[in-house]
Amino acid sequence: MNTLFLLMAQYDGKAVIPLNRVCADYMNLTVEKFKNKCLHGEIEIPIVRTGANSQKAALGIHINDLAQYIDKQRAKAISELEKLTGR
Repeated sequence: MNTLFLLMAQYDGKAVIPLNRVCADYMNLTVEKFKNKCLHGEIEIPIVRTGANSQKAALGIHINDLAQYIDKQRAKAISELEKLTGR
């Protein structure tokens, strides 16, 4: 399965997913906690500011970045499982 295509279906083909949706659907964090973790390097995913360059501009995650993040997390989980099971 291609993660990007699945996300495109989930988010109706939008290029940038609103930050609150990503947090609710995948991070189980509030938007503020998610932004804080990104700023401190705990979560490595770029946040896109859409619209005017102002503090009030909408924040989101580009669908390609979210797909890559999910795929990296999956690869880490597979690696950990292989270490635990010796496969």
